[in-house]
Amino acid sequence: MLSAEAWSWQTNVTCESSTDMELVLHYSLIPSFAIILMLSFLERRASRSKIDGKLHLLNGRFGIVIPLDFVGTYSNRWTFGFAFGATANKIMFLFSEGYLPLRVPQWAQALVLLIGGTEVGLSYFPFFACLSTEFRITGSVLGFFYTFTWFIITIINIVQCPHGQVMGDYEKIIFYWPSLICLVFLLVRFALMFVKALRIRLKMDVSSQENHFLEVHQAQHVKRLLRKPPERQAQKSWFQRKVYEWDPCFQFPGRMIGTSALALICLYIFIVIEFYIYKEFSQELKILEQRFEDLVDYRNGSEVLPPAVLKLKEFINVTQGVWIFTTFAASLTCVSYVFHILACYRKHMKRLWAGEKHFLPLRSREPTSSQSVAAIARYSGWQIAYLLWGYLVIHVVQCLFGISIMYSFVLPIQHGQGLEVAKGLGIGMKAFHNFNYFLFFYNVLLGLGACLFRLLCSVLLGTWLIARIDRTIMQKGYEAADIGFNTWVGMIFMDHYHTNPTLLSFCHILLAETTEKKLQKSTQYCSFNNTSEPRVSTRARTRWLLFYTLLNNPRLTELRKPNVQSGTSAVPQNPCV
Repeated sequence: MLSAEAWSWQTNVTCESSTDMELVLHYSLIPSFAIILMLSFLERRASRSKIDGKLHLLNGRFGIVIPLDFVGTYSNRWTFGFAFGATANKIMFLFSEGYLPLRVPQWAQALVLLIGGTEVGLSYFPFFACLSTEFRITGSVLGFFYTFTWFIITIINIVQCPHGQVMGDYEKIIFYWPSLICLVFLLVRFALMFVKALRIRLKMDVSSQENHFLEVHQAQHVKRLLRKPPERQAQKSWFQRKVYEWDPCFQFPGRMIGTSALALICLYIFIVIEFYIYKEFSQELKILEQRFEDLVDYRNGSEVLPPAVLKLKEFINVTQGVWIFTTFAASLTCVSYVFHILACYRKHMKRLWAGEKHFLPLRSREPTSSQSVAAIARYSGWQIAYLLWGYLVIHVVQCLFGISIMYSFVLPIQHGQGLEVAKGLGIGMKAFHNFNYFLFFYNVLLGLGACLFRLLCSVLLGTWLIARIDRTIMQKGYEAADIGFNTWVGMIFMDHYHTNPTLLSFCHILLAETTEKKLQKSTQYCSFNNTSEPRVSTRARTRWLLFYTLLNNPRLTELRKPNVQSGTSAVPQNPCV
C-alpha cells in the first residue's frame, strides 16, 4: 500500500491555512450529533417501552434514524450518489490508511482505522439522514446549513492554500473539485426540497412523497409479464443490441448508483495521485541521467559510459510513453467496468426473477441468509476497493507488457534491426518443429511450454478481471475461494428476495385486500356497500380467469393435470376443463 506521506495533502512551508481539515473533521461531530438527536426526537418508535409510561413527554419519540436503505431505495437515487461523492476525499484517506486519529502501536492500527472510519461516517451522517427523513422542512433546513458549512470550509481551505507540497501547483483544486460539485448539488437539492415541502405545508401543492410497498416500475414489470408478447419485435439499434438497452420497467437501487458514483470519483483521485507519484519517479530518473552525463564529462569522454547513458535515456523515454498510454488504457478499462457491472446487475436480477440460476456456480445457487446479509453490508466498500486495486494491477501489468513489446519489436525496427528480428522468429519456428520431432516420445519440453502458457493465460485473465467483482477468476469447482464473487452473489440474492416484482405484487394484493376487508368490517352498514354490484359465482369467476390465462399462454395447457375421472390419463381437449 502507498505510504501515507505520498497521500498527504498538507500545505507547503510557505503557505499557512487557517483551517485544519483533520481538526474540522473532529469538531464536525458536534453539529452532526446535534442533527442526529433532533431528527431522532422527531421520529416515532414503532413500539413503546416502560420509560414512555414514566416520562409522558417522550410519547414514543427518539426513534432510530436510518440514513439510507441499502436494500430497496429507489427515490432520490442520484442525490444519494452525490452525497456519497462528497465523501470521496475522506474515503481515499481511509483507503490509504493515511488517516489515523490516534497514535498507537502497529498491532492496534486496525482498531484505530475502524474508529477513524466510524468518525468519518458520523461526520457525513447528516447528509443522508436529512435526505431520508420524512420531516422535509426540518431535514432540508438542517441539511442545507450543514452542507453549506462544509462547502465554505472547503472553499476557504482551497483559496488560502491552493498549492500543495506533494503534488505542486493547484493540488487542492485538482483533488477537491469533484467533492465541491457534489456539495453544490446537495445545496440545490436541499433548497428545492425546502421549497416543495413549504408549498405542501401551505396546501399549495400535493405531496407525492409516499412510501409505496410496490414501486411503479415494479408494477409495470409484472403487467408486462402478464401481457401477451407481441408477435413482431421492434427493430433495435446497434447501441441497443451491442451496448445497452434502457428498460423502463427496471431501476437500479440507490446503493448501486451511490457505489458507482463514489467509485468513479475515487478512481479519478487515485489516477491523479498515481500520475504525480510517477512524475516524481521520472524526475528522479532524469536526475540520475544528468549525474551520468556529468560523470562522463568528468572522465573526459570515456568509451564505457556513453552507451549506458544512451540506454538510460532510451529507457526513460520508453517508460514514460508506455506509462502514459497504459494510463489511458487502464482508466478506460476500469471506467467501462463500472458501467458493465451495472449492466450485469440488471441481467442477473432479471434471470433470478425468472427463476434461472444456471449462470451461477452450483455451490452458489442457494446462499444462506446470513451470507446474503453480510454480502450486502460489505458490497459497496469492497467494490470500490476492488476497482482501485484492480486499476493499479492492470496498469502495472499493461506497462510491463508494453515495455516488453517496445524492446522486442518496436525499438529493433527503429534501429534498423527488423530483418534480424524476423529471421530470429523464423529460426525459432524451425527449431520448434525440430524439437517437436526429436522430443515426440518424451514431450517434456512441449509439456513445460504448455504449462507455462497456461499459467500465462491465467495471469492475464486474472489481471484483466481483477477489478470485476461480478465475475469469478477461479476455476470451476473453486469459486467458493473467491470471496469477492461470493459477496456479489449474496448481494444479488438479497436484492432478489427483497425486490422481486412478482413477489411484491402478490404481497401488495394481499395487503390491499386485507385492508379493504378490515375497512368493510369496521363500517356500520357494511352489508349495503356492494348492493349495486352483481353477484358472481366464485367458481365461475375462477374458471373465467383460468380460460383467459390459458388463452394467452397455450403452452400451460400441456402442464395441467390430466382428467382422471374416467380412469384415463388423457389430456382433455378443452383447455378450460
